[in-house]
Parts: sequence; C-alpha cells; structure tokens
Amino acid sequence: MPPALAEDEQDGADESLNFSRRPFVNETFDRRSFLRRGAVGAAAGALGVLCPARVRRALAIEPIGRKTPPRLKLGCAAYSLRKYLDLSSPRMTLEEFVTKCAEWQADGVELTEYYFPKPVTPAYVMKLKRHAALCGLDVTGTPIGNNFALPAGQERDRQVASVKSWIDVSADLGSPAIRIFAGNAPKGIEEPQARKWVVECIEACCDTASKRGVFLAVENHGGVVATAEGVLEIVKSVSCPWVGVNLDTGNFHTPDPYGDIERCAPYAVTCQVKTEVFPSGGKKEEADLERLVAILRKSGYSGYVTLEYEASEEPMEAVPKYLKSLRKLVA
Repeated sequence: MPPALAEDEQDGADESLNFSRRPFVNETFDRRSFLRRGAVGAAAGALGVLCPARVRRALAIEPIGRKTPPRLKLGCAAYSLRKYLDLSSPRMTLEEFVTKCAEWQADGVELTEYYFPKPVTPAYVMKLKRHAALCGLDVTGTPIGNNFALPAGQERDRQVASVKSWIDVSADLGSPAIRIFAGNAPKGIEEPQARKWVVECIEACCDTASKRGVFLAVENHGGVVATAEGVLEIVKSVSCPWVGVNLDTGNFHTPDPYGDIERCAPYAVTCQVKTEVFPSGGKKEEADLERLVAILRKSGYSGYVTLEYEASEEPMEAVPKYLKSLRKLVA
C-alpha cells in the first residue's frame, strides 16, 4: 500500500474525528500459559509503576494461542479498486465498493482509510456500517496510513493521536483490527533505534485499543519491518494482547518470502493476500495461493483472508476471478 494520505487530508481527518470512547469489557485473551500468566502477572502488579520497561520485556507476546481449528473467511480490500476509489478523481464510493463485493460473494470488506470522504464524521461511519450490514458483509479491517518511526515530539504525538482516532472509527464500524505501518528509519538513524520508537508509539495506543477491542495490526510494509526479523522484533516487544501482525503476503522482498510469511503467520490477526510475490534477486512471480492458504492453516490462523489486488490486470476483471479461486481454497 502507499504511504499515508497527504498531510492536509490527515489533518482534516484528525480534526473531525471526535468519537466518544465507550467502555469496553475485554474477554480473557490467553496468549500465555496459565503458569506464566500467574507468575508474570504478579510481577507486573508489583513492578508496573516502578520499572515499566522491565515489565514490558517480561510480558512480550508469544504466538497467538488458538483454541479452535483454523476457520478462514474471504474478504476483499478496498485498495484492490484504488483506481476507482482514489479521492483525487473518484469513480466509485466506498458504499459502491461494498455493494460490488457482495455481488462477488465475498464475506467481508476491508475499508481503507484513504478512501473515506474527508472530513470523516460519525454520521458517515454509521451510514457505511449500516450499508455493509444490509449487504450481509462484515467489516474485516480498517487499514490506515501512519509513521511510527519517529522520536518523541510534536509529529509523533500527531501520528499517535491520528491512530487513536481511527481505533475509534474501527470500533464503531465493528472492525476487529486497524492496520498500522511502522515506517522508515529517519536519515542518520539506525533501524534498531527506529524500531524502539515504533514500539513506544504502539504502546501509547494500547490502552485505547484495549478499551475499544480493536487489534493494532502491524503490517510488514518495508522500512524497519521489511524482514520477518524486523516485524517480530516489534510485536514481541509489546505487552498488549491487542497487538499482532497484519500479514501481507506480497511485501517480503527477501530470498525466501514464503519462509518469512510462515514465520510471521503465528502472530497474524489479519491477512492480506497478494497475487504476486517478489523474491529478492529474482523476478516477480505469480503467488502460489494454495501454498499461502496452507501456511495460514498450519499456523492455526483463523479469520479473514483478504484479497488485496495490486497486479496489472484490470481489477474489475481480475478481482472477481481471484476471489473465486480463493473462495475454493478457504472453504
């Protein structure tokens, strides 16, 4: 996906998003064994105020403990029809995109922030939610554009505030996850330092995510998360159980993209499937969709397998074709 929206669009969205934060009661989410929860939980209670950094390290997340056999559903990302939804010259509204996905027999729709008319209002969010419900579709996720690879300061504060606002939008839409970016290390900054800043920004959003019941899904989107190591370093450093990976199957430009996908799949809370892969040192290849779905099943992943089409074929023709193929694989 492209970087964040133009700054003037983001500013407008930030000013208009004034959603109330309603209480949310969390269900128990078991990512750790009973014994570890007891021991580490007691340590957290005793040390949380005195040494939060130490506690954060002790509570780093483990692969998601799945309690049921894999259950996959089919979604379609608004980014697949970006040439029609682009707000600079729109030929389709998000409501029309939702209708089209219902015609294509998807189970859910991923509604990308880029294509919400600005300013975003609570009334529009409720209108969009109602339309998706009447079409029989879930909202599978709400990808946004942001940059968390920033030192403390005004710009970081603005980025964090924007993500918190979109957590509220996601919750009001009924979306289980908000896709976030990490970002690129600023010039002159080593990637390990930039990843620490990303962790700090994510932690600043965890309370809002926990209260609203929305996963913060970090996408492997280049920059400081261009490799499986970079992605896992970040998500395993955050103690919040509402943090995971937005696994994008087309974004590892490494010697072994499938291997890196397999390493990250146990941490995935959302998944965007691309129709191509890009091994480093080679040419782009048609993705092995059957292999990708098998990796998700093997990891125990349950949730939406969302087509995010980026190849060159006309999307109005390619998207329904690939949805049909994926539907057979996830069934």
